[in-house]
Amino acid sequence: MPRPLHAAGPPDWRQGRTTPNRPALLCLVWVLISLVDLTFTCPPSCLCNATEVDCSGRGLRSMPALAHLPVSTRILLLPNNRLSSLGAGAFSNLTSLERLDLSHNYLDNLPAGLFRDLVNLSQLTLHNNSLTALDRDLFQGLAGLRKLDVSLNGLSDVPLGLLDELQRLTWLSLAGNRLHGLERAAFEPLANLQYLQLGANPWECDCNLREFKHWMEWLLYRGGQVDAVECILPKDLRGRDIRGVPVEMFNYCLQLEDENGAGGTARGGGKEGSAPPCGRTTGNAGGPPTPESEVVAGDQAHLPDCVRRRYQPVSVRRAIGTVVIAGVVCGIVCIMMVGAAAYGCIYASLMAKYQRELKKRQPLMGDGEGEADPEDKQISSVA
Repeated sequence: MPRPLHAAGPPDWRQGRTTPNRPALLCLVWVLISLVDLTFTCPPSCLCNATEVDCSGRGLRSMPALAHLPVSTRILLLPNNRLSSLGAGAFSNLTSLERLDLSHNYLDNLPAGLFRDLVNLSQLTLHNNSLTALDRDLFQGLAGLRKLDVSLNGLSDVPLGLLDELQRLTWLSLAGNRLHGLERAAFEPLANLQYLQLGANPWECDCNLREFKHWMEWLLYRGGQVDAVECILPKDLRGRDIRGVPVEMFNYCLQLEDENGAGGTARGGGKEGSAPPCGRTTGNAGGPPTPESEVVAGDQAHLPDCVRRRYQPVSVRRAIGTVVIAGVVCGIVCIMMVGAAAYGCIYASLMAKYQRELKKRQPLMGDGEGEADPEDKQISSVA
């Protein structure tokens, strides 16, 4: 019986042909698609890979098109360009960004909440720009930021609230600005700060810098590092590092506050209403701040007390030294008082004894005078 027609040929012909490996082919296609997509989404003036976008030194006057960058971008480098302004949503799609470098540009104004969407950002560099002021909400949303560089700008102030959300910050540079003084309350939220650069600023070491000096001493006590803070004014402190200026030199500030009746205002940094609410105070050194939601609404009667507690000097080293010196002085005074009391008792007893003996002798002296009177009379009569 003849074979069926479909069975003609070698019996294992179908089993012998090679079939492609589908998983490997799918991976290859995916890689090619990713490379093509990356090529088209990378700005033409930048160099890109899967996690980094480098636009350094391209002479850019405006931000490149970043809207279609991969979500996995972790590093964005834009230094050494000519950027003078940034839009409010310039980085809105880069939620995975960990490092952003905007140094050596001409930025003079940054909108509030510019970095709000960069929730994973850990390093921000704004070095060598033209910033003269920072909005207090500029760093909103940067709870994970660890390193911040705003050196070599034209900053004359650090507003209250600017650093409130940067509680994980460990490195901060404010060197090379126009800072005359700083308010302690602006830096107290930085519970994890370890390195602070403040050099090359025209510091005025007067009463306005007293509370910030106390805070610096506390930072140094818990192991932090602060570079030189050289005074420009007053003349008798010019060239001296305020870290080495004894705190006793600021005692006259308390007298001025008492005379001017502005003790509470001076504690708040010299500006009325500048003190932060009690909800932002820390429960212990380096501990997390109390949430504002736990503060009883409308309980404003205790606000002055909270401000006074917040601005107490916290230099433990000086406190211990003060206690030791006070103890020695008190001991010496007590010894002197005991000696004076003993001397007084001895002197009193001697005087009392002397008075008794004097009283005993007075009658005898009186009798002798009485006996002598008749004789004197007789002598006078004979004469």
